[in-house]
Amino acid sequence: MILGKNLIDGTWVGSDNLRASDDLGGQSFAQATAAQVDEACRAARRDFRAYSGKSRTERATFLRAIADQMDALGDEITETGMAETGLPEARLIGERGRTTGQLRMFADLIEETGYLDIRKDGALPDRTPLPRPDLRLTHKAIGPVAIFGASNFPLAFSTAGGDTASALAAGCPVIVKGHSAHAGTAELVAQAIAKAAELCDMPAGTFQIVQGSGREVGSALVQHPEIRAVGFTGSLAGGRALYDLCHARAQPIPFYGELGSVNPMFCLPEAMAARAAEIGAGWAASLTMGAGQFCTNPGVAVMLKGSDADALESACVNALNETVEQKMLTDGIHDAYEKGVREFRELMVEVTSCDAVTDSRSAVPALFKVNAKEWMANPKLQHEVFGAAGIIVRCETHDEMRALAECLEGQLTLTLHMDEADEALARELMPVLEEKAGRLLANGFPTGVEVCSSMMHGGPYPASTDVRATSVGTLGIARWLRPVSYQNMPAALLPNELQG
Repeated sequence: MILGKNLIDGTWVGSDNLRASDDLGGQSFAQATAAQVDEACRAARRDFRAYSGKSRTERATFLRAIADQMDALGDEITETGMAETGLPEARLIGERGRTTGQLRMFADLIEETGYLDIRKDGALPDRTPLPRPDLRLTHKAIGPVAIFGASNFPLAFSTAGGDTASALAAGCPVIVKGHSAHAGTAELVAQAIAKAAELCDMPAGTFQIVQGSGREVGSALVQHPEIRAVGFTGSLAGGRALYDLCHARAQPIPFYGELGSVNPMFCLPEAMAARAAEIGAGWAASLTMGAGQFCTNPGVAVMLKGSDADALESACVNALNETVEQKMLTDGIHDAYEKGVREFRELMVEVTSCDAVTDSRSAVPALFKVNAKEWMANPKLQHEVFGAAGIIVRCETHDEMRALAECLEGQLTLTLHMDEADEALARELMPVLEEKAGRLLANGFPTGVEVCSSMMHGGPYPASTDVRATSVGTLGIARWLRPVSYQNMPAALLPNELQG
């Protein structure tokens, strides 16, 4: 049952400032006050040493308990998520499986010591001209962490998503800023975490959630002196504002933000000659998945002009024109998409002719085409329009295609559609693409992210604020750890993993 309250220091508390959810029949949600944010941060700091001091086995048990409690609330979570987001049942059931899978994955990870990157250099007392001391290095939890729920993933990138799972695994207390677009779903998952914390005898400040629309609660959270790092998935404008606040603090802290990406695909000539229509149809399916509301949505396809480009365009347009309207996550996201499409129409040729929408929060895909010179010259064409909007960029020559790659901003993904005969051109592009993105694909579509140890979900700015960090996969735990070296420390004072 939804309470409409904030979880602070182990207690569900309300406030005088309420926000009603039309999606949930007028259910009201208490908006956290500045005093409540302060109380939550102080509770997290108070319990940091107690929680980070729990054994890796105890933390792993806690993570698995969260997953179990989420499964126990599964139907209610799914029904609430459907009402708030418009996402279909199958998508939310699958996303819950991904979320619980992440929790169990990090539980498995911390039961071994590999993630701690342990290093030992034994003493060399007889070394000349100076002896070497005994040195041992491990990684320790960074401190209380603030996590922001994402609009487009009410489960996998929100209350118990990858950021929360990895931070709790690392030994960091977590305060989640719930996303107002799915406050009910966020609270239900928070209830599951709270129940798991109770069953596992975790300190009250281990996990907390504060709700609040607008930027007041989030700003207060990231500026609080007890917060030591922040995880964020959202818009470039919102993320950049929080990033600046984090770095303007008296004690600056890391801000790990995933902000935006158009995820270009380079369709090379031999692949186009062999299967341009197939690539076009596949792109349409990827572009419209989930109404295009994925951070890895491939928004740009780069190719040489000619009949093969015509074939790709025709196949993609035919598929898009048959796409039914899809409900978007929020009114704000829908309005931003429609505004972006209108601006594109003033700057490029639209090649789709989808039927008009019948629902005020629904949208249809839009495909545009432009030549490479115009695209490179106009930064407005290179910015993400969040939704199913795509751009075909036609190049005159291979050299122009390489020049376009050089002018790209940082991306989450870049894709090569290629055949064996394209390898020479691909080899020329690869050094550029490796500088521009965190994940490179061949002959696929980037929509969807595998949760595993070798995944990199991040990239150079503005794709993310730290090119070294991933928000998906086991490497994500490194964001919430800091290295600590011990010199000539008696064994009894060393962390367990450094003894022996």
